[in-house]
Amino acid sequence: MASDDLRGRSILVTRPRAQAERLARLIEQAGGRAPLFPAIEIEDVPPPPALSRLHEFDLAIFVSPTAVAKAMPHIAAIPERVRVAAVGDGTRRALEKFGVIEVITPASGADSEALLATRQLGDVAGKRIAILRGDGGRALLGDTFVDRGATVEYVTCYRRLVPKPPARSWKAGDLSALTVSSSQGLENLFAVLDPEMLRSTPLFVPHARIAGRARALAVREVVLAGHSDDEMLARLVAYFRSHG
Repeated sequence: MASDDLRGRSILVTRPRAQAERLARLIEQAGGRAPLFPAIEIEDVPPPPALSRLHEFDLAIFVSPTAVAKAMPHIAAIPERVRVAAVGDGTRRALEKFGVIEVITPASGADSEALLATRQLGDVAGKRIAILRGDGGRALLGDTFVDRGATVEYVTCYRRLVPKPPARSWKAGDLSALTVSSSQGLENLFAVLDPEMLRSTPLFVPHARIAGRARALAVREVVLAGHSDDEMLARLVAYFRSHG
């Protein structure tokens, strides 16, 4: 529903382009402007051989909507014996678009810690687990499952790159707020955008871990919001209502 809660506000959305459109649309429906600058560029890689032998695994974990988008076109069907898990609701919804309905997802939260706390993944001793993700990333999921007695294989479905600097960058005061969805994305922004702008602009993040990294980079105002687009919008609206 359209409103004017964010009228006159320019809020930079930095999610990967394929995931940024809904949040940008919500900001615009609230009267704001939502320039896009993906903090992580996504590069395709050849389909990993593991995608053709998912039947060898007991569990396939997708860590992001991008992992779903890059892997599922190369998977004829998830074998019936293979359980599927997603780190959060956004990834689960992406799987549902490919017809994958029974997905283990955290009841709340959207990170490795939340998924590891699910009852279904507590006992994985002797299981073979495929973790579908981009190159690199956190090792918490795999390390914890190994500690629980599982065998883990990482399946790299895409490559994450630092974006090229924009033709025209933003200076301090140009933006009302920034939204960032990962620590890696935040560090990439510091590599290609004006550091003083980044430190002086209110930064909205979905996780305390990212907030901690932002504070370590001397960002002056960090606002913790929820994981979903709707929660992020609600936090933005509440913030600017209280700040005139």
